[in-house]
Amino acid sequence: MTPMLALAPMLLAVNAPAPDPRGQIYLAPPPMHATVSTRLMPQVETLVLQLLREKRGMTIDGVRVFESGDKFLPGKIAAIMAYRVLALPKADARLDRRLQDFADMAEITLQDTNDSWGIYYYISALHSLRKAGLLDRALRPATLAALRTKLDWRRFVRPDLTLIDLPNNYYGVAFPVARLRHLLGWEDASASEQLLARTLEHYRKYSGEYGFADETEGKGRFDRYSVLLVGEIAQRMIETGMTPPPEVRQWLRRSVDLMLPRFNLRGEGWEYGRSIGAYGETAFLETLTAAATLKVLTPQEERMAYAFSARIAARYTDFWIDPATGSVDLWNEGRRTDAYRGKHRIFGENLSLARQYIYTDAIWSDLGYRGRAPDPGYARWLSTLPAHRFTWFARGQYDRGVLTLRDRGQVLSLPIINGAEGQHMHSPYFPVPFAPGMLQGSPDATWPQLLPRITLKDGSVLMPLAFFKDVRVNRQGGKTTVTWRQDVWDRMGGKDAVADPRLSVETRYIFTPGHIVREDRVVPNGNIGAVKLDVEFGSFSTGATSVGDGETTFAKGAVTRFATQGYGACTPRTTTPAYAATTGPMNSVVGCTRSALPNAPFNLRWELSYNP
Repeated sequence: MTPMLALAPMLLAVNAPAPDPRGQIYLAPPPMHATVSTRLMPQVETLVLQLLREKRGMTIDGVRVFESGDKFLPGKIAAIMAYRVLALPKADARLDRRLQDFADMAEITLQDTNDSWGIYYYISALHSLRKAGLLDRALRPATLAALRTKLDWRRFVRPDLTLIDLPNNYYGVAFPVARLRHLLGWEDASASEQLLARTLEHYRKYSGEYGFADETEGKGRFDRYSVLLVGEIAQRMIETGMTPPPEVRQWLRRSVDLMLPRFNLRGEGWEYGRSIGAYGETAFLETLTAAATLKVLTPQEERMAYAFSARIAARYTDFWIDPATGSVDLWNEGRRTDAYRGKHRIFGENLSLARQYIYTDAIWSDLGYRGRAPDPGYARWLSTLPAHRFTWFARGQYDRGVLTLRDRGQVLSLPIINGAEGQHMHSPYFPVPFAPGMLQGSPDATWPQLLPRITLKDGSVLMPLAFFKDVRVNRQGGKTTVTWRQDVWDRMGGKDAVADPRLSVETRYIFTPGHIVREDRVVPNGNIGAVKLDVEFGSFSTGATSVGDGETTFAKGAVTRFATQGYGACTPRTTTPAYAATTGPMNSVVGCTRSALPNAPFNLRWELSYNP
């Protein structure tokens, strides 16, 4: 690997922040290494120096970081402290001081909770120090002995190799922990081999013929993790000196094929599901660098992947770092994230995101891109990407897939998936259009974004989620039509999706340039006593004005018009904090409500117009 980054003085932003809440367009971003070395590393070093001064009293933006309950924090601290050590030549006079800093922080955090990902970050840091011949200088013997006990995959995996109350992507954490323990001489290779086999077995079983990992055991949650997981598996195998088998390369290629149509000029990343925002962008970095290392990309794709990576890095430092606090900001200025990445983890999120940029930049450097300007033909190349792509995730009892469209540079998608346990009711998993900066879900929010919600007289609340059948896609010229049926609706209120047969629906989407239509034919099963129907549209556009029965126009913003039929009276209003996306607050919400629904089939329709 290329030597770790030397720390450099903070430089002014190469591209000044733009007023657009989406961030800015990067026509000529700096080399990724320049952004990481001159902007990200000084930001991290400032936080580390604060940590060394304040120790357990450290506070960032009002959060006392050691009282926040961040269960991965010790490992993340170790990872960044190791990078500080490895950034220096062995003859550097500062090396002894940084080794002392590492040893001191290891002792300070030794008794703190450090679970799963934290264990991986920590043991990976120790492995890097050992390879550099510095581990014995970085830890005192008693601390190293204690860590040998604590940094163990058995803390979150049972003896029968089942995970302890964790989703299946955590096999991809357990495997490298076991492998790194073996490389450190702490155990033999048998556990890592068994855990890798379990990881690949799960991937194989629940990805089926299409090659994307279901985060659940067959319930149909296909999101950012489904595309990223194979990248993480490949990266951990490369890190620990293993050669990924052909099927891993095949799965990686399928993830690349889904990512390529999402490339853009702003560095925006994955658009639906949980843990997106800044992490939706680094998912591209991790997957693309694994693909480049394993020669899964064509030479042109590799150049364009690097060009996109440079934009992602520039966006991180311009858009996600708050110069006022010196911290990454996923939570303020109207931004919203899921509870898993709550603000209590502010310090850890700085460290883990920085780690992802540092190690992927090192990979690009090893591949010959260190200091290289991104390909000037990138913008032109974007125009050659396919305007339409439908990707299947699963077919059988229920269909799962995602439509990806490109309309004059705007990326749009329509995920047809099941958020499943803990997520089925949240709008980032709804079967509605998503488009960065234009159409977004609201993390952990249940309001009915672009989706009918029907309340019955017994208090049951039903929504057309989770149970999709007979998905069909047709493309004619610039028109894309997607249809499906649902014999049951999803009853809200439970942790997991619950099939309710009192309603069925046939749904059709029509996409044409600048225009989206959704049509539903809802069929009640008998006299169900439906008492209320509502739908909402949260938008980043401003100046919402009601201009007629069910029609709203917007004075400014990408979405210019929203109109409904069958939803009753519609009223635009100002938003509350609930109406916010990962990138910032929505500016308008249109709410439509209808009562006294018929006990016979009825039709619903909405349409929206937009300018990319």
